[in-house]
Amino acid sequence: MPSSDEYRVAADPEATVALPVVTDESVDPDVDAEVGKAEQTLLDQLGGLSGLIYSTLPVLVFVPVNSFANLTVAIWAALGVAAAILIWRLVQRNPIQPAISGFFGVGLCALIAQRVGEAKGFFLFGIYTSLVYAGVFALSILLRRPLVGVIWGALNGHGHRWRTDKRIRKLYDLATAVWVVVFGARYLVQSQLYDTDHTTWLAVARIGMGWPLTAVALVVTVWAVRRAGHLPAAKTGKADKSGAGTESVPA
Repeated sequence: MPSSDEYRVAADPEATVALPVVTDESVDPDVDAEVGKAEQTLLDQLGGLSGLIYSTLPVLVFVPVNSFANLTVAIWAALGVAAAILIWRLVQRNPIQPAISGFFGVGLCALIAQRVGEAKGFFLFGIYTSLVYAGVFALSILLRRPLVGVIWGALNGHGHRWRTDKRIRKLYDLATAVWVVVFGARYLVQSQLYDTDHTTWLAVARIGMGWPLTAVALVVTVWAVRRAGHLPAAKTGKADKSGAGTESVPA
């Protein structure tokens, strides 16, 4: 016996409605290109893979020198390594902004260590920076403005339209939460080592929880952006006008 839906279609065979085609697994190639550019830009700002490795050298020098000599010698040794990295990047004609930032960062850490009067003071700035970052990223989730989405939208012209899409917002919540975990873990582990005067293990934690955890968080962030698969405002508007992404199905 024909169903009520079949009677309705028979009565009006032309009745159709345009429904969006939802394909969770497909990602627009333009989004892939944009994500690729963003990845490269971020990597360049970090100084590339070599820059990530160079950033650990001042710490690797500081702790053993402090053990064999004294705090003052260790501070100058770390500053010397940071300056050598800056000069090396100048000679190689590589981007020097990461090296300059690294040099001033080492200088600030050295100043704090000098004021504290202990080698563990060298890590104090990084510990509390992690706490601040964890708080800011967590707050952005509570305010329903996950920082991963805000930053990605600002960099690529998406604006804040993504906030109206629950699926996209959840993806950005997840990626932002990963950064909260990374920064929070750094603070909890390193602050405990700081309070118990384990300076050597503090250096190990600084390196081990540095760029390796950053790489993991970046992988999740890139996955979330690709999964969201949304386009910049201009391209989206163009797609909407052309009627792309819709199909006619029986009402």
